[in-house]
Amino acid sequence: MTCDLQLTTILENLPHYPGVYRFLNADGVVIYVGKAKDLRKRVAQYFIPQRQESAKLKLLVSKIADIQYTAVPTESDALLLENNLIKELQPRYNVLLKDDKTYPWICIKNEPFPRVFPTRQRVKDGSDYYGPYTSGNMMHVLLDLIRQLYPLRTCHLSLTPEAIAKSKYKPCLDFHIGQCKAPCTGRQTAQEYMQNIGAIKAIIKGNLSEVRQLLQQQMQQAADRYEFEEAQKFKERLTMLERYQAKSIIVNASLSDIDVFSILVDGNEAYCNFLRVVQGAVVWLQTVELRMGIEEEREALLSYFIAEMLSRTGKLSKQLIVPFLPDQELPRTEYTVPQRGDKLKLLQLSERNVRLYKIEKRKQLEKLHPERHAEHIMATAQRDLNLPEPPVYIECFDNSNLQGAFPVSSCVVFRNARPCKKDYRHFNVQTVEGPDDFATMFEVVTRRYSRLKEENLPLPQLVVIDGGKGQLHAAFNALAALGLENKITLVGLAKRLEEIYFVGDSIPLYLDKNAATLRLLMQLRDEAHRFGIAHHRLRRSKALTATQLTGIAGVGEKTAEKLLIAFKSVARVKAASLEELQAVVGRNLAEKIQSQWAVSRD
Repeated sequence: MTCDLQLTTILENLPHYPGVYRFLNADGVVIYVGKAKDLRKRVAQYFIPQRQESAKLKLLVSKIADIQYTAVPTESDALLLENNLIKELQPRYNVLLKDDKTYPWICIKNEPFPRVFPTRQRVKDGSDYYGPYTSGNMMHVLLDLIRQLYPLRTCHLSLTPEAIAKSKYKPCLDFHIGQCKAPCTGRQTAQEYMQNIGAIKAIIKGNLSEVRQLLQQQMQQAADRYEFEEAQKFKERLTMLERYQAKSIIVNASLSDIDVFSILVDGNEAYCNFLRVVQGAVVWLQTVELRMGIEEEREALLSYFIAEMLSRTGKLSKQLIVPFLPDQELPRTEYTVPQRGDKLKLLQLSERNVRLYKIEKRKQLEKLHPERHAEHIMATAQRDLNLPEPPVYIECFDNSNLQGAFPVSSCVVFRNARPCKKDYRHFNVQTVEGPDDFATMFEVVTRRYSRLKEENLPLPQLVVIDGGKGQLHAAFNALAALGLENKITLVGLAKRLEEIYFVGDSIPLYLDKNAATLRLLMQLRDEAHRFGIAHHRLRRSKALTATQLTGIAGVGEKTAEKLLIAFKSVARVKAASLEELQAVVGRNLAEKIQSQWAVSRD
């Protein structure tokens, strides 16, 4: 182990118990909080050099000056304590929620005749809070339904039994318009009011069947008493409730209450989706973004997210659907990794939403903060391709020829993950005869970087070769001949399966088709191909035009150029009269040109 005497002593005295450990820096600030099934074994792993795989992890370990821990009875206690400490201490190297928004909650106030209202602040006064709601619109739709179903008070009066008995208050406007039953004057009993509050809590939690049964019972009782107007009110409320439920995503009425979790890791960021199903309907769907201070296993991230949602919601379902098992499981909870059926469809729904969230965030970042978007792409490419630094300056080569004729090569340049067209270059191949793609690549790479080397210009951090292992090794040999093989990272991008080849590694790297790094490399390759093809077509066109004119006796390259300047095209030269040709090249040559065209037509 590579740590000082103080840390070694602490490590040797750590217990073999579940718990939470805290790393502190020299200033006594907590920089990392972690959970462990076995405190001594888990913490000791940080100080084994072979396990310090990333630069961030090495940096974290180098800053540890002290270690504190808390032993707890069970692993689930460690999971929940870790979540609470991370939110309280906000350690620099921990997984943290990226958005610092304060999402709204629905509060049922702890008071006589409780009020129901939205709030962004949770006060520990015994009130019930439901949320948070990432969509304010969804929360207000729910509150509007509650107000239509159950008239509630909105005033701040102290409705104690003593105050009501003294007749201190008078009915307000809400009573006269039917929005409140004036419990302040004793017109509504506390028992009736609290029965409505119980129904409201059930609606917020998604238990609509209980409320539906209660409304049906009240409607029937009113009808039995021949109070048909009152029965009609209950019927209208029942209709409102059914309309609201119709807006939910009905999955399968046979499914019991289920919570679904999915997670998508992208570099130092992770996107997590939570989906709650109650009585077959999706009643809550929320996606959050996490930032990782150091690389974390996806199982640990899933544990953190489950603990976070438990903290937010207060209670999770007994059955959790997950894409894989977390590293720590909650007690008395069933974890399911579905393979088929309706539960798999629920997991796929959650995963689809987390992917869409990621795409939306990426588009927002690209549009609103292009610099940060570019930095993210380059940081991701550095990690995926194992580069020593972010590839701020990238070049890509592509060859074009037609059965060996008119061989050309293109070099496109990207700076900060964007095309830099003023730096694009064309190469007319000079030393290669026939369709030899490897020799062509060797020539153009040699020409390109010998010039940069001679002029002492900056070299790219990354060079992309359009092709597989053969083209890649040809480019590497060119760099080696110039002594630049250790100064530039080379990768080859093969078109068939979009596999990425590295020098000296026969096994290619496969990235997800939506990965930012692969999209960047494909954009480079496609741009080089487009630029090279355009130049290749231009060369072919010029060669064909020049051949048609220089094939005439007495017409050389300069005369052909003069004719094309005057008439703009070979077709117009053919259609020109003797007088028009004579004005450009003289009578004798004009007669030869016309006689040549006449012979060609015959």
